[in-house]
Amino acid sequence: MAFVNGRRGAEMAKRLTGADIVKEMGVTPLIQAGGPNTKHSGTRPREEALEALRAMSEVFVNLDEFLIAAGRQIAEMIGVEAATVTSGASGGLVVQAAAAIAKDDPIKIARLPDTAGMANELIIQKRHRFVYDHLYLVPGAKFVEVGTAERCTPEEVEAAITKRTAGVIDLKSSFRSEGTVPLPVLVEIAHRHGLPVLCDAASMLPPRANLTKFYNQGADLVSFSGGKAVRGPQSTGILLGRKEWVEYARLNNAPNATVARAQKVSKEEVAGLIASLKVFLAEDEEAETARYRKMMRLVQDQIAEIPGLLVKIEHDNDHYIPQCVIYFTKAWRGPDSGEIQKRLLGGKPRIYVSSLGSTGELTVDPLNIQDEEELAIVARRVRETLVESANG
Repeated sequence: MAFVNGRRGAEMAKRLTGADIVKEMGVTPLIQAGGPNTKHSGTRPREEALEALRAMSEVFVNLDEFLIAAGRQIAEMIGVEAATVTSGASGGLVVQAAAAIAKDDPIKIARLPDTAGMANELIIQKRHRFVYDHLYLVPGAKFVEVGTAERCTPEEVEAAITKRTAGVIDLKSSFRSEGTVPLPVLVEIAHRHGLPVLCDAASMLPPRANLTKFYNQGADLVSFSGGKAVRGPQSTGILLGRKEWVEYARLNNAPNATVARAQKVSKEEVAGLIASLKVFLAEDEEAETARYRKMMRLVQDQIAEIPGLLVKIEHDNDHYIPQCVIYFTKAWRGPDSGEIQKRLLGGKPRIYVSSLGSTGELTVDPLNIQDEEELAIVARRVRETLVESANG
């Protein structure tokens, strides 16, 4: 005798849609055309991830054993020494710092974030400071800033190292590399002093080569998002690196009773991440790039002739996949990019595009656009909004 009417439950699940859920809650959905931004729901999980989530819900495991096995499988798939799963790339930063401070000492692990008497300083280049870097401070770490907002030298990094130093941070991010000390140089300095290099590469996929690039350059721990372009569960992350340091990170992570206990990742999410990573690694990157470029060309063609705009398809270190970037020139007579973004979010349908206030540009990203019909809607609404706004 079944405890639940499985057939009826399955039929109800088939009928239920995301639109039904948000309608019942009184929430208006949006078209996500601004890239995998967490505030606007991240990314679309792959079908393989959703199937793995459902399948993994049917079994129970010892989570420590499962996470160790998952890390081993992920490391083999990528081609690195070791890996583990974190609660997003952000959770990876927390356990990177905890590993640097407490390593595998159970007394220190239990004490965090109380780091009195411990080496707890993390060296960070001032140009590498960013909105989420405080996550490194969660386990009780303290920053030692080096350099200026424009540049930093190897000598400044080395001069900051003392007996209180626990590690050196390296940020891999758009618009942040110029003027900073390159990762291989940081590695040489840090390793000469017996210190780990902690690398945040959350948004640096694709290219897929980045999964091993920073590791091969000597970083001891590297964090990537498991959502974003990998399109695994939004709450997952990949932490890879040297075997010793990955094990320190795992010991400082949930489900253990640590400072990172709140950063749980369920067995279902772990399975979903692995399923997505398999597909991500197997994809033809050239074909993927060509598909995204074709999508963005449609948007570009719709708005290229609007006066005061410079519209380009950008794909470089600062644009992880081909994106349609709208630059507002001196000839533009309308509102700034932030106001255009607000108008698109306030329209029908609601559309989210990325706005970089510092550079005054607007970016359309194809990753989360579902199909040709949705792409046409995005192109039309962006055009309409820009035309209506062209004269203020």
